[in-house]
Amino acid sequence: MVRWVYALFFLLSFSVSSQSLDTLIKPFVFQKKGYILPYRLFVPAGDSTTYPLILFLHGAGERGKDNKAQLTHSHYFFRPEIMQNHPFIFLAPQCPPNERWVEVSWKLVSHTMPSEPSNVLKAVFDLLDSLIKVLPVDTHRIYVTGLSMGGFGTWDALCRRPDFFAAAMPVCGGGDENKACLLKNIPIKAFHGSDDKVVIPARTMNMVNAIRGCGGILAEFIIYDGVGHDSWKYAFGDINNIFWLLQQRKP
Repeated sequence: MVRWVYALFFLLSFSVSSQSLDTLIKPFVFQKKGYILPYRLFVPAGDSTTYPLILFLHGAGERGKDNKAQLTHSHYFFRPEIMQNHPFIFLAPQCPPNERWVEVSWKLVSHTMPSEPSNVLKAVFDLLDSLIKVLPVDTHRIYVTGLSMGGFGTWDALCRRPDFFAAAMPVCGGGDENKACLLKNIPIKAFHGSDDKVVIPARTMNMVNAIRGCGGILAEFIIYDGVGHDSWKYAFGDINNIFWLLQQRKP
């Protein structure tokens, strides 16, 4: 399914402020073999019920060591309608300066997936595996989403662990089209702005078309007409997209 959406300018108001998010989503640090990965984690208060987990991969502008900047766009997930009706665990690691979730140029019209994950993505996988052992995670409902650099990271993570994630929402990113057949059974909503000059929209469209060329019918792209690189405002701003993500489950 392919959709073009004509975006209107609109204002979004959220009940959760950035200050309260900073308190709500707790800071931690993961270390393994000398690698240090700051991350934020939110776990709903409750009984022994298991919850879906959202892995959120931020963009290049939120890289750093402050363990805070990666929350810049996380408020979209913490609207009351979502938290009250679809509680979830939220994991937001922070990529160090001068590193990338996947070590490829964002300007290319295509790329070949590196043989090994980047150091930071490898650490994210190790962190995920460790958290699953101690948190009430529903392993049939683990999702990955990300924007820009995180959109590339989303595609890369999916291709490296196609049996791990229940669904994905990559935003203004790109992946290795030669790996697309690995994703034919994964529900994917991919988003891009038609006027994006940072990452060309073809990166999203070509990935989805490659998946569908392998017989995958669960992937679609949504192109926001007239929108530039900030298409995450529309993708995450539409609460139905987040509801869609949280409703997906592995067979």
